[in-house]
Amino acid sequence: MVTPAPQPPSTTAVEPMLDVQDLTVRYGSHVALQGCTLQVQQNEIFGIIGPANAGKTSFLRSLNRMHDFVPGMRITGTVRFAGRDVEQVRNVYALRRRIGVVFPLPVGLPLSIYDNVALAPRLRGLRNKVALDEIVERCLRRAALWDEVKDRLRNLGSLLSGGQQQRLTIARALSQDPDLLLLDEFSIAVDPVTTMRIEEVLKELRQEMTIVLVTNLVQQARRLATRTAFFLSGRCVEIAPTEELFTGEVKDQRTRDYVEGRYG
Repeated sequence: MVTPAPQPPSTTAVEPMLDVQDLTVRYGSHVALQGCTLQVQQNEIFGIIGPANAGKTSFLRSLNRMHDFVPGMRITGTVRFAGRDVEQVRNVYALRRRIGVVFPLPVGLPLSIYDNVALAPRLRGLRNKVALDEIVERCLRRAALWDEVKDRLRNLGSLLSGGQQQRLTIARALSQDPDLLLLDEFSIAVDPVTTMRIEEVLKELRQEMTIVLVTNLVQQARRLATRTAFFLSGRCVEIAPTEELFTGEVKDQRTRDYVEGRYG
């Protein structure tokens, strides 16, 4: 039996962490996402499910100006992060420090395991070795990697297995101390046992940050997310409290068909 994801702690904040209004994403003439409107509250795990080419990754790319690096990618509509329009942010690097991203496959840096995790704190100006050591250990523990690498922190991160490199990517994202963590199918290269360990960590992290979780595993969304959105063919079809999406009356039959495994 699946235990419903716990509700986020109450907050007096008026502004949601994310406020997306009428977002459309194009790659040249191809429309990948159209007219998406949704809000993500502070300290919430917000799930996004849907089949391939539904617009899920394009949505994530729009949140911290990743589209600046993608030739031909253009967005219209409004994305507000912590009350501010991201397109109006002048210091894009500061914005990205507040929004951590983990992609489906690990993106390694040609650095040691230690330096992969210590990079962001050093870029913030931290030089104290004791403090850096504490950050590296804490982030690697949270990514369920510490016990496997603690005796070889000076080895290249690229020498780790695929699943370990993915967990290193998670640790590196956490070292930024982000307010928002974007996870794009983080468990695609991670074994089931480690996936469950990371899921437990994500539940704890919700006390400190907001998480947007794109997953191709509908039961993962059910275990973790407070609310879940269903994307299909470039549109946000439906948003509902997660357990209601799985057990209640959905608004669109396509949502029911997808969560029950009839397609996708």
